[in-house]
Amino acid sequence: MRREYGLAVEELGQGLDALAAETGFSGVVRVDAENRTFVKAYGLAHRGHGIANEVDTLFAVASGVKGLTALAVVGLVAEGVLELSTTARSLLGPDLPLIRDDVTVEHLLAHRSGIGDYFDEDDAGDITEHVLPVPVHELATTEQYLAVLDGYPTKFAPGERFAYCNGGYVVLALIAERASGVPFHDLVARRVCEPAGMRDTEFLRSDELPGRAAVGYLSADGPRTNVLHLPVRGSGDGGIYSTAADIRSLWTALFAGQIVSRDWVTEMTRPRSDVPADSRRYGLGLWLHESGDAVTLEGYDAGVSFRSTHDPVAGETRTVISNWSDGAWPIARHLEQA
Repeated sequence: MRREYGLAVEELGQGLDALAAETGFSGVVRVDAENRTFVKAYGLAHRGHGIANEVDTLFAVASGVKGLTALAVVGLVAEGVLELSTTARSLLGPDLPLIRDDVTVEHLLAHRSGIGDYFDEDDAGDITEHVLPVPVHELATTEQYLAVLDGYPTKFAPGERFAYCNGGYVVLALIAERASGVPFHDLVARRVCEPAGMRDTEFLRSDELPGRAAVGYLSADGPRTNVLHLPVRGSGDGGIYSTAADIRSLWTALFAGQIVSRDWVTEMTRPRSDVPADSRRYGLGLWLHESGDAVTLEGYDAGVSFRSTHDPVAGETRTVISNWSDGAWPIARHLEQA
């Protein structure tokens, strides 16, 4: 078995090297299986200075943060601070008046709220052309997102169907912050990152990135970064920075019941929707395999692409993080096929 695993890793590395060179991949690939780990970095974290990515480089994970948002909210539900049936209106008050009064926390977690989305991916077009309606530096706290969330009419009645909604997860961040009295960024740190041992995961400002953080680029080889396309500091729907190792720690802690109880993990991984267009299902904050046990976190934004899939039965994790918009997808597909 040891020799077979060594040969498999060698073949995996050779295949990844070739594909990374062919596609211009920049980022980190990590595979954990059979109590062994393959991890390798490619490309540049900072193209202007020629700084290479390392296996412990910090990368933005875009919508990968939705799983952490869901865990923070579910933790509050487990403690009785919120309920899945709590209405958004009960915490929003007069804010965001176009959100229907019967939209609940569960609707928002499951992407079944029907609320209008400030960043509707069905209408977004090229991800690198999207710009926010307010200057990006004005989006640094969750309360400041009210300026971009307002004014979008309801699309359908709550619970009627699945529709992926970025804005819904910022609303969840607002609800969690107001219900707990703790700023959302601190709430995620205390309730998710600390119990999971995610020491290198944090909501960083894009205008003051530390030296270990990768800059996000719009294309495979150009110099233009994503700083004008994304909020200066993320919230419930995206923007946290992490490492491949921390993502592995998240999965391990999650299924060990160290963040929320195992009963709540079961509830979060119970399918709420079939999503045939993506050949997947959705639970609460987590993508689910269409028929198996694997769960996925995924993020896509200007200068960011990320996918991590974990099989809790086999104990296997595949993580690909890239600091350019489409960099992760060829590598992620290769790992799925391999």
